[in-house]
Amino acid sequence: MAASDRSRSRLHSSFLTLLLCGAIHANVWAVDPFVVKDIRVEGLQRTDPGTVFASLPFRIGDNYNDDKGAAALRALFATGLYKDVRIQIDGAAVVVVIEERPIIATVSFVGIKEFDSEALQKSLKEIGIGEGRPFDRALADRAEQELKRQYLTRSLYGAEVSTTITPLERNRVNVSFNVSEGEPAKIADIRIQGNKAFSEGQLRDLMGRTPSGWLTWYTKTDRYSRTELNADLEALRSHYQNRGYLEFAVDSTQVTISPDKQRIGVTITVNEGQPYKVAEVKLEGEFLGRLEEFKRLIAIKPGEAYQGETVAATTRAFSDYYGIFGFPFPRVDVRQDIDRATGLVTLTIVATPERRAYVRRVLVTGNSKTRDTVVRREFRQFEGAWYDGARIKASRDRVERLGYFKDVTVDTTEVPGAPDQVDVTLNVTEQSTGNISLGAGYSSQNKVSLVGSVKQDNFLGSGNAVEVELNTSKQARSLVFSLVDPYFTEDGVSRATRVYYSTAKPYNNLGETYEFASQGLSSTFGVPIAEFDTVFLGLGYERTKITNTTGVPNYIADYANRFGRSSVAIPLTLGWSKDSRDNLLSPSKGQYYRVNLEFSPLGDARFGRLNLQGQRFFDLGAKFSLMLNSEVGYGTGLSGRTYPVFKNFYGGGLGSVRAFEGGTLGPVDVTGSRSGGNLKINFNSELYIPVPGAGKDRTFRLFAYADAGNVWNTKSSYEKVDPSSLRVSAGLGLSWMSPVGPLRLSWGKPLRKEPTDRIERFQFQIGTAF
Repeated sequence: MAASDRSRSRLHSSFLTLLLCGAIHANVWAVDPFVVKDIRVEGLQRTDPGTVFASLPFRIGDNYNDDKGAAALRALFATGLYKDVRIQIDGAAVVVVIEERPIIATVSFVGIKEFDSEALQKSLKEIGIGEGRPFDRALADRAEQELKRQYLTRSLYGAEVSTTITPLERNRVNVSFNVSEGEPAKIADIRIQGNKAFSEGQLRDLMGRTPSGWLTWYTKTDRYSRTELNADLEALRSHYQNRGYLEFAVDSTQVTISPDKQRIGVTITVNEGQPYKVAEVKLEGEFLGRLEEFKRLIAIKPGEAYQGETVAATTRAFSDYYGIFGFPFPRVDVRQDIDRATGLVTLTIVATPERRAYVRRVLVTGNSKTRDTVVRREFRQFEGAWYDGARIKASRDRVERLGYFKDVTVDTTEVPGAPDQVDVTLNVTEQSTGNISLGAGYSSQNKVSLVGSVKQDNFLGSGNAVEVELNTSKQARSLVFSLVDPYFTEDGVSRATRVYYSTAKPYNNLGETYEFASQGLSSTFGVPIAEFDTVFLGLGYERTKITNTTGVPNYIADYANRFGRSSVAIPLTLGWSKDSRDNLLSPSKGQYYRVNLEFSPLGDARFGRLNLQGQRFFDLGAKFSLMLNSEVGYGTGLSGRTYPVFKNFYGGGLGSVRAFEGGTLGPVDVTGSRSGGNLKINFNSELYIPVPGAGKDRTFRLFAYADAGNVWNTKSSYEKVDPSSLRVSAGLGLSWMSPVGPLRLSWGKPLRKEPTDRIERFQFQIGTAF
């Protein structure tokens, strides 16, 4: 019986050995070694035979054995091009029989709405699924799982993905990913437990994720994302630590999803700890002999509650100050000595500058369209110079203010083997710099008026701005072409060239068709004199014609009779501007000032024209901000000439006093004509209000506005400049960087008006980027 068992055991062992050998050498028959006299390849349809021969470890005249056959199979399978490979022996010839993998003809997506198909195709190419690639079912399955994972990040937990493979002629296949996205799971409730110092509502307002609300269709803040939730937890931690709760901690976060995968509940448990006040701030380390200067950088105040933001701001200020003296990698740490019995904490700032370094290279990455020189010319840190943190920050700010990039960051890296050298890399993410804008207004008198423009701020990546503007309103038509070269010289002197044709038809009740037709050109140079200050010098030529003098207001007829229906002016321009706004599209702080003097001492029309503007933005906190704007324009004749009627200022509408129709403010004669005046005053204020449910999005803002202003003719004996003649309006508006471009609309009501005023309560402007 024992002998029988041993016999069965040997038989079983021999069978397993045969199976193992078959698995390893399934496609190679065991043969006696021989000299190869011929090598043939069969089954190829697209692959070049050279690819096969290059993978074989033997050539004609070499000895062939089983090991070389197995090595040949491994090498051919490793190319990924073949579905099956067999080696057959025909006498002294080796026959390699190939079954190629299908080639992917197309990759398509059905039912995709949440993602851009081009971006998905690009990402799938990185894992081997793409047009012209060999098809591998395992890679297709991996792509399915990756797509499902991407949908989970968008709260689409019910998304289903399947793959359809369609065979084609010549051993090709179409790969189609069929997606049923379903509805996104939405956050139904956010609960916070363990809080005592602040209410649950106060804490939820700090979070970017919100339960579903009336605006979450746009903000999508009700979609669960682990990354976004972690950011919200950091916001809670920052809130507590800025109010003295130094030991605040998030004990747990529980996320539950309903059985139908449509509703998500989030429960956050916190441990507030106790509040602390700062007892003392000490300094330890090396301060470059500038201890008093470093002390002035300390924003932490003893006796006040511990504030994490203030501590972080102080450490950043120390690091930046070290950077000014060429130390790019200082160590600045804050040691906390906590006394729980008294609720006091002593802070010790330990700082050492480490080593000084100079910049070896300045690199620019991410600018696929914008030329390197456009970015580099904004740099204030030079290669080969000592590292200067202030110059690097100024460089980053200048590049960001170009408006060509939606994200600008700076990385400083050590040079391997050179401890006294660093490379500075500016990383940019480009955005659309073209804009097609459309403005419109509606009134009972003129119905709809349109104004539009096409502008490219970074034409062909050169940094030059090209704009074509077209206005089709009934009272003012224009066609303007302008070209701005911000670096006409290497020193940063800009040049703006403008060619235009325009007609202005002042309002009147006589039904006359007279108008002012102007054509001209100008060239203006901007000379930077400080980081935010520029002086402008310009020269132009303008010819204006009054097309009709019959039945027009007397003052226009008088001007035409005295100086002719056609006038030539050669205006000179002198100006200054200062712009320190933090963002040109939706600023929340900063200021903008402008002075522009235009005077024409030569030609038929001799005049002087002065424009002054001041604008300031105030960050009021809690996502509120305030804008105050004032503007004054004044014109007068020169050399005993009358101020030209076609150079008058006009008021009303967008950019002036809203709720009044554009171009209608100012003197009105007995015929009802509105011809503007030589003095214009505008005051504007806007209070930006956070939109409920919009989270931290500053591109979607409500605002309440109040405007005041008017236009006067100071040369008229019956016209008086009196504050009581100011027109005043107030209303509400909306500013939105919509998917089709910037949108701005307002609805207002006149608060001070005259019976002759024309009212236009609703006005809007919209543009689209390209």
